[in-house]
Amino acid sequence: MTIPQGHTRPWSERLPLPAADTMSEAQRAAAQALIDGPRKAVFGPFVPLLQSPVLMERIGSLGEYLRFDSALDARVRELVTCAVARHVGNQFEWVLHAAAAVKAGVDAGAIEALRLGRRTAPLADDEQLALDFAQELLRNDGVSEPTYAAAEARFGKTLVVELSALVGYFTMVCWIMNVAHTPVQAGQGQPGLDAFPL
Repeated sequence: MTIPQGHTRPWSERLPLPAADTMSEAQRAAAQALIDGPRKAVFGPFVPLLQSPVLMERIGSLGEYLRFDSALDARVRELVTCAVARHVGNQFEWVLHAAAAVKAGVDAGAIEALRLGRRTAPLADDEQLALDFAQELLRNDGVSEPTYAAAEARFGKTLVVELSALVGYFTMVCWIMNVAHTPVQAGQGQPGLDAFPL
């Protein structure tokens, strides 16, 4: 089953994957680089990003570092990604990362509470601190002195920068998919996001 991205009706995917025979050489090369890399396919934000192969490659490199090479614990990375997806209402990143968060060790009840817009508990101390940091950053476009001090004390300066970049990266790719109406295949037992009432 496909979960559409965006709540406009009638719904259509605005920037689908171009047919292979219509791709430019740059698009084909960029697609092949994704297939040959850790992602193994062109999916999610890379479908609309294929419209700009150079941008796709540069965004892909940043995401590859943040997802696969950052020293932030996988639990923290996945939980923060879920918080971003919930905040901007992105189906693709939610379905993918909610399952990954649970697999990494985040409590499934906390993920479901986040999906519903409720207070998440129980969380490990580092998870709660990272979630508070990310949600404050998303709400206020910055963080308070107490939040910053707690994050620096727990994670150190380098990882505070990486945590901030993680929030920014996933906000950016979620926005791209929100604009493009990039759908996601439902799977791994994770329900999609319902729109919050206005």
